[in-house]
Amino acid sequence: MLFLDLGVGAVFQSSLYKPLADNDIVKISEIYVSGQKFFTRLAEILLGYVIVLIVVYPFIANQNFGFTYTATLIVAMSVSSFAQYYFGMANGLFLTADQRGYIQYNVQIITLILNTLSCYILIYLGASIHIVKMTTSLIYLIRPIVLKVYVDKHYSINKKAVYTDEPIKQKWNGLAQHIASVVLDSTDTIVLTVFSTLANVSIYSVYYLVISGLKQLFNATTNGIQALIGELYARQEKDELKKVFGWTEWLIHTMTTFIFGCAGVLIIPFIMIYTKGIVDADYNQPSFSVILIIAYAMYCIRLPYHIAIKAGVHYKETQHCYWIAAVMNLITSVVLVNKWGLIGVAIGTLVAMTYQTVWMAIYDSENIIYWPIKSFVKQIIVDILISVIGVIATKNIKITNYSYYKWFIAAVEVAIIWGIVVVVVNWIFYRENLKRLTQGLKNNR
Repeated sequence: MLFLDLGVGAVFQSSLYKPLADNDIVKISEIYVSGQKFFTRLAEILLGYVIVLIVVYPFIANQNFGFTYTATLIVAMSVSSFAQYYFGMANGLFLTADQRGYIQYNVQIITLILNTLSCYILIYLGASIHIVKMTTSLIYLIRPIVLKVYVDKHYSINKKAVYTDEPIKQKWNGLAQHIASVVLDSTDTIVLTVFSTLANVSIYSVYYLVISGLKQLFNATTNGIQALIGELYARQEKDELKKVFGWTEWLIHTMTTFIFGCAGVLIIPFIMIYTKGIVDADYNQPSFSVILIIAYAMYCIRLPYHIAIKAGVHYKETQHCYWIAAVMNLITSVVLVNKWGLIGVAIGTLVAMTYQTVWMAIYDSENIIYWPIKSFVKQIIVDILISVIGVIATKNIKITNYSYYKWFIAAVEVAIIWGIVVVVVNWIFYRENLKRLTQGLKNNR
């Protein structure tokens, strides 16, 4: 279902920035209705998929349960997903576009806590899997309902608006970007599966488990920034846009350098603890881990430039960048995987991410943010300087007898050392940003 979104969700959100900034309720209503029609179709596709599963799956699955048991379990697991697409997705994206994403995040947190407590109690009482899954679906059903009630109460959207021309422009360009991103993200696993060994696939999956967690962290923390940049771009408040973007760029670069720097030092010991006792493959892959860490650090470093492109609704103008990166990753990985295995596919990802980052930074400086590219170059030099000093400063931290306790102690040491390096170097090159960050932390106490 995430693939079936086809990138339309991102374009839907981006298309709302200007009419929201102009308070153009007619345009807002047209975009909302168009987006809701699309997500309703997705809900209908999901409904059809669930019906097929109910009819077919109980007869083809190798299990000891009856038709009624399996069919009702499928229904219990599908209720909240159907509701999410039917009347939750458009409202969630709309609130995020209006910089009120905190509404849905708060609801998500509350429902997550409620679900955890409910599952614990039900499992403790010996409830059946049907009861547990249905309870989960009903709790998560609260999310789209709350979002719908909030939007209906606080916005005067005409949900019967009629339009002649498609109000969500660049929908197909969003689709192209989405497919290219899926190809880029999936290339490593596919290439290893086809051209390498299952052992390498297993090794990659374990390392990527850590990396994907870091990716999700950065994607989650930058969701709200896009709406602010989108509003400033729509209003053409160029000076404020430069200030906000400059702050965002520095913050993401700094967080990336710190978090991925620590990860680079700690990932091998963690993987060795995580896979202790597993002998199907050699999970101690230092060269591969370094290249993969750098590649996905570049993925996170590119986020402010990627955000600016979406905020400026420049999907059509930039879609070739995404396709070129996907092709670069695929070709490089296929060429190098036979000789270098895991390292080969990691190099392919690094090449693609580096190209995307540099290209997007140049494009943003010339077409969206309008500031000199030397700002990006300076930030990259500072990132490299921090990384080199951090690696040298922590090279003597070793974990010999692998255990989670010793890993945690080492992680604290590494974080403190890298934190000091980050602060000292940024005090030299970005003193005002560091002062602003410190003041912001003080004000939030």
